[in-house]
Amino acid sequence: MIRLEKRPTPSRFWTLATPLLAVILTMIAGGLLFAFLGKDPLEAIRTIFWDPLFHPQFASYSRPQLLVKTGPLILIAIGLSLGFRAGIWNIGAEGQYIIGAICGAGVALAFYPLEAWYVFPLMVIAGALGGWAWAMIPALLKTRFRTNEILVSLLLVYVAEELLASMALGLMRNPEGGGFPGSRNLQQYPAAANGELIAGTGMHWGVAAAFIAVILAYVLLNRHMLGFHIRLTGQSPRAARFAGVRPNALILICLGASGALAGLAGLFEVAGPAGQISIDFNQGYGFTAIIVAFLGRLHPVGILLAGLLMGLTYIGGDLAQFMLGLPAAAIQAFQGMLLFFLLGVDVLTNYRIRIGRTEAA
Repeated sequence: MIRLEKRPTPSRFWTLATPLLAVILTMIAGGLLFAFLGKDPLEAIRTIFWDPLFHPQFASYSRPQLLVKTGPLILIAIGLSLGFRAGIWNIGAEGQYIIGAICGAGVALAFYPLEAWYVFPLMVIAGALGGWAWAMIPALLKTRFRTNEILVSLLLVYVAEELLASMALGLMRNPEGGGFPGSRNLQQYPAAANGELIAGTGMHWGVAAAFIAVILAYVLLNRHMLGFHIRLTGQSPRAARFAGVRPNALILICLGASGALAGLAGLFEVAGPAGQISIDFNQGYGFTAIIVAFLGRLHPVGILLAGLLMGLTYIGGDLAQFMLGLPAAAIQAFQGMLLFFLLGVDVLTNYRIRIGRTEAA
């Protein structure tokens, strides 16, 4: 009989090995999926993971795009990881991402066509505050009425999507756009544009902010008392209360920080790669960042590496659709398999597999 036996302490080996095992299993299962769709599985896997970086024809375009795709994923995932480490589950980062973009773009459109140095900094502040305010709704409801932050934050995503559609069709619609939905293109407004910092690299302020967030999160979690409180609360809530941790304050801090970072990601995206508020502005970064956070083991450096890997699947997935004719749904399923297998094999961190007859009581 096969049974699971609880480990005395979590296995350090499996804590580090399960992300790699999840990636391997995802490649195997993804290969079977691609074969079922009538494609060469090895060619499909190579197109997703190898060609964006080394293909002689496409790599020059794909490499800068890797940073463009990775920036918002890392920025959002870093914020989510702080709450996840403390057992505070913000599942609504997608909504905070949208609201941050709306608030930041709103500032730009309010100043249009003024050319002033302070327009973009004000947009950054507005984007962070917008995401923070949207995250404060589940935070305050949880601290005041003990509601479930998972449900509230998730349902607020749909509210944010309706607000996005309303803005694209109404208040923020470009008056010179011929009646088509969508705001002015902020890339054509120099004071508000989030352009490349180094030409041809894909590096813009959002990517720079993501790398800064990784460094600050590492310092916070390993060198600051707040980081100790976050880690302690996640490991033992009862011990955290005895240590003087205030649960309500921690909820407000973690949800607020994750909302602010998600809002910043939205602002940098709308002022840069996306360029405008549109009905289909949101690309699911807020949900994909959950996979990135867990694939990176909620560790800042791990999230950086996981974000690069997930960004590679975005670029490689687009390339596979173009070169091999794979449907977009297959690529999305392939990405979702990462979280599925990660959660599945993560059980080995806390349990060991035993094979044999169970002892009689």
